[in-house]
Amino acid sequence: MSGLRRRDFITFAGGAVAWPLAARAQQPMKVRRLGVLLYSTPQAESQVERVRSGLRELGYVEGRNLVMSYAYAEGKPERLPDLAAALVREGPDLLVALGGDVAPDAAKATSTIPIVFVSSADPVQLGLAASLARPAGNATGVTLLQDDLASKRLELLKEAVPRVSRVAFLWNPDHPDNELREARRAAQSFDVRLELVEMRGSGDLENALRAVMQAGCDGLYVVSSRHTALNTANIVDFALKNRIPLAGGWGAWARAGGLLSYGPNVNDMYRHAIDYMDKILKGAKPADLPIQQPTKFELIINAKAGKMIGIDVPPILLARADEVIE
Repeated sequence: MSGLRRRDFITFAGGAVAWPLAARAQQPMKVRRLGVLLYSTPQAESQVERVRSGLRELGYVEGRNLVMSYAYAEGKPERLPDLAAALVREGPDLLVALGGDVAPDAAKATSTIPIVFVSSADPVQLGLAASLARPAGNATGVTLLQDDLASKRLELLKEAVPRVSRVAFLWNPDHPDNELREARRAAQSFDVRLELVEMRGSGDLENALRAVMQAGCDGLYVVSSRHTALNTANIVDFALKNRIPLAGGWGAWARAGGLLSYGPNVNDMYRHAIDYMDKILKGAKPADLPIQQPTKFELIINAKAGKMIGIDVPPILLARADEVIE
């Protein structure tokens, strides 16, 4: 089944949405067209509704002055180049790429249509921008990276579970970020051994989780990406069943049943991205909009999940958490 659902977005949007000619016939205002490239599906990605509601608050109303067209890979990254090209052929005013796993394909598909991305990877390493301060090309947006996050997550995991000594580092080597470098540095100081476990494509999950068990790991660090996020439920379920404390990149991991998460306030970062969408639709150039980095970080601890795997999180750590799930 093809991952391109440019027409199916009509029912997803919750009502009959016409393409530009019909919309112009009903409304004199200019209709803006957004092409949205997704790793999974509109229904599976909660951020899609966040974007739609954020744009609505700024006056962009679907069926009136906004049309959103979706192309999605259903978790199969090999589909992304063709899907990005198909969106570009539709001639949108703006491409929205949700995820570092999809943003490069959007950038390769066009050098002229403006792109706003939200990425957990490094935009410079991905080739999306010349630098964070001066993107220089047709793409800008937000990155969820900060250099010290990986070391802080390992520190928090060790503080929550002092016995942890061998941590599986679940990652996608094709996802450019700084987490492995920083985690390696931190692991030495915390007397933790990292076991690198690769999870590149849609069929790698089972082998990756098997490798975690074979390595005898007593902790699990998950590098967030669209691919790992799509498999959140399966990864968390594995950790709970095998009584392995899991540390993730932001709130979704802890709320799904991981022991803890530490990372940026994702809602705040999406507000920055939506603001950029608005600015570009009003005439701003991506090259003039610096890529935003996170400034707000949250520690979320799932004490209930901890008890399920035999861990009582120290009260002093619970007191520092922004959110504790009991």
